[in-house]
Amino acid sequence: MIQIPNQLRSTTKVIGYFSYTDNNQVCCDGDACIIAGSNDKMKMYLKRLPNTLGHDYIKKTRFGEIVKGLRSGGAYAFDEEVYERFYQLAQNDGIDGLPENKGFPESTTALHFNRIQMLG
Repeated sequence: MIQIPNQLRSTTKVIGYFSYTDNNQVCCDGDACIIAGSNDKMKMYLKRLPNTLGHDYIKKTRFGEIVKGLRSGGAYAFDEEVYERFYQLAQNDGIDGLPENKGFPESTTALHFNRIQMLG
């Protein structure tokens, strides 16, 4: 289980990008909000994923925003670049219980994300 201390030092660090609609619907892989490593990667995901029509806005997201979402029960789908950033900041801030970053399978066709959510 993921353990998050109350005090975090890295809350303002930008770790990635998410996409949303005029109605504040975020781009998801299942129930997990996709966080991409760059604006360009998010645009590529939007082209390749179904049901992303209207996801016209892309915004930076910070480590602290992700942690707040995790504490609220949110689920996140990180690409490899973002998971590396998130994992390093989490380790530095004493967050325990995260799966190690063992890399993603090499594939030119499939999209791979690392899904993170706090339980209970």
